[in-house]
Amino acid sequence: MDINNRLDITELFCQLDDFYQTFEHHYQQSPLLMGTEQPRFYRSRLSLSEVMTIAIAFHTSGFRTFKDFYTFQVLPHWRKAFPQLVSYTRFVELMPWAVLLLACFLHTRRGEITGISFVDSTPIEVCHPNRSKSHQVFEGLVGWGKNSMGWHYGFKLHLIINDRGELLAFKLTPGNVDDRNSVPDLTQDLFGKLFGDRGYISQALFEELFEQGLQLITNHKKKMKQKLVKLIDKIMLRKRSLIETVNDQLKNICQIEHSRHRSVWNFMVNILAGLIAYTYQPKKPSLDLEYKGLNALPSAIF
Repeated sequence: MDINNRLDITELFCQLDDFYQTFEHHYQQSPLLMGTEQPRFYRSRLSLSEVMTIAIAFHTSGFRTFKDFYTFQVLPHWRKAFPQLVSYTRFVELMPWAVLLLACFLHTRRGEITGISFVDSTPIEVCHPNRSKSHQVFEGLVGWGKNSMGWHYGFKLHLIINDRGELLAFKLTPGNVDDRNSVPDLTQDLFGKLFGDRGYISQALFEELFEQGLQLITNHKKKMKQKLVKLIDKIMLRKRSLIETVNDQLKNICQIEHSRHRSVWNFMVNILAGLIAYTYQPKKPSLDLEYKGLNALPSAIF
């Protein structure tokens, strides 16, 4: 399987290595707290830039498991690109050291704030619901959540994207956290209009966001008093499927969700690397709202 057609590994490595060189001093002074048995500083012949590159590349490879990807793609075919490759077991041990850098690098991949944003959440299951009582890896960190598809045991990923399908903000919470609780943290520097489903209906939240220049627009529940809504807002509410498409691609293409995690740190690497891989996707789901002669569109939106 040739994944070089999916992602330019050389370009990705150069960007990650430049980023790492810039933040190396700060990173070494703030090592991850992974227990007393771990070394205080990262030590391996494989650089952290290479670790991050391989971790991100997996999420565009089409392989269903990282072990298969590393065993059948990286080790036999990428020796020239990564001459200091280590065994699969050793690589898994190195992955937690990349969490902080991946989180910081993801921030640099943030999309442009266009004034049109969509918010939604999606469950990240850590195991089948029937095995929840015996699951111990994420004990005390996860919870039960319910949506239109049923009950889920695990986390909840809260996302905000723009009309171009670019990531603006994300937050990971236990599955039992109300969607509305995460919105203030996710929207601190947003403006314009934020479109969400009925789960985000809250007068208090609407007023809080309105004070910072952001208008929350949602569909109304059947028993609620109907209010006048601009036609353009009704149209944009019908386009909420955009963020649902992004969630679907994150799970089925970038593979941010699976039930084989044996470490909280490696779980975080998987989530962050998957989100970064999505930002490199050449054709993201988009509403295609370029003006193209429609001069009335900007005034209609705002």
